[in-house]
Amino acid sequence: MPRPAPRPALSGTRIRALRTARRLGQADLARMAGVSPSYLNLIEHNRRRASAPVLEAIAKALQIPAEALDERAGDAQIQALRTAAARAQPGTEPEVDRADELVGRFPGWAALLAQLQALAEAQERIIERLSDRMAHDPNLSASLHEIVSAVTSVQSTAAILAESEDLEPEWRALFHRNVHDDSVRLANAAEALVAFLDTSSEETGLAAPQEELESWLERQGFHVAAVEAGGDWAALIAGQAELASAAARSLAEDWLARAHEDARALPLGRLMPVLVRVFTAGAGFAPEELARHFGVGLAQLFRRLATLPPDPGIPRFGLAACDGSGTLTFRRPIEGFQLPRFGGACPLWPLYEALLRPDRPVRAPVEFAGRPPGRFIAHAVAGARDPLRFEPPFVWEASMLVTPASVAGGAAEGEAVRALGSSCRVCPREFCPGRREPSIVSG
Repeated sequence: MPRPAPRPALSGTRIRALRTARRLGQADLARMAGVSPSYLNLIEHNRRRASAPVLEAIAKALQIPAEALDERAGDAQIQALRTAAARAQPGTEPEVDRADELVGRFPGWAALLAQLQALAEAQERIIERLSDRMAHDPNLSASLHEIVSAVTSVQSTAAILAESEDLEPEWRALFHRNVHDDSVRLANAAEALVAFLDTSSEETGLAAPQEELESWLERQGFHVAAVEAGGDWAALIAGQAELASAAARSLAEDWLARAHEDARALPLGRLMPVLVRVFTAGAGFAPEELARHFGVGLAQLFRRLATLPPDPGIPRFGLAACDGSGTLTFRRPIEGFQLPRFGGACPLWPLYEALLRPDRPVRAPVEFAGRPPGRFIAHAVAGARDPLRFEPPFVWEASMLVTPASVAGGAAEGEAVRALGSSCRVCPREFCPGRREPSIVSG
């Protein structure tokens, strides 16, 4: 896997900026830190890497935490600045190659830009979720239908009262009661709709048991520690606010039981060290080799990788699963690869290709619609949920593991990169090969 180009250390640039901001001479800071001026000069010009004790002494002299001088401290800010530069409007040309200098000299401004970048991305995700919700949410459709029905009923009854001057008193009283009853129904429906729309994207009033389960798992970081040892699943999920319905609790019990089987087949004590070695070596990610090494199927490996506890040496994996009809049955999103909440997913996903060719794994580098587009490696496989069953009904299931291309390796030489989105409705028309002249994004 190609390694990213090395970048200069930030410590020296940051030290020089902080020293000049405090109007300290180089010799003064060197004396306060107990080092020679010539050594400090080399450090400030990023020609010599300072040891941890020297950094601590300089930080003490500058009256700042030592962590603030760690050259890795600005990595997230630099990445955010580069992402912001990639999203810049045409005609704007930020100096991407000087992002390190900006972080080093003006860490406060760099942090502010990184926060604004993160806020913009978060708002875009909220807009996409709300757009998806407005188009497909069954609760919203039912509420709007109830409001339209009540308004139509009130309008019809009011028209009869306004146009019929010779109504008998008992009929007029009946129509008045109808107007009152329909008005109450309209008010209740409107109040329910406002309450429904007023909930945040993390609402607990979800539309389906599957969403209740996924919301609960998201709050657990998609890793439930109890699955490692097993236990009483009913007792574990009792009282969980997200699992409000009996159907959601039943789904949660099934999910926990299956995750426990995955944990038994792939215990953390064996799996995590292997993954750390794989991603530290930077030789590329090959799940088929991991599956052979541990003697498990690809689908089981995908589920386990997507539900690992956080580890700095292992990337986050996304996972999408669907049944034989193509309906998504599980979603574990990652940054840059958003999954649709309602409706169908993008038909170009390798997930559906695998569903058409069971037991034949699919690997594809993909580019996800966005600003900037995200590059990933998708591995997908499909098969029978219970392969030991001889009699119908046969339940088919497909799984797709999504890994950032930066850690999984990019496209092989001559391999095309697929352009895709979360669904046809939100994918830009000019981006999708299926909605314009067929073409493939170059690898």
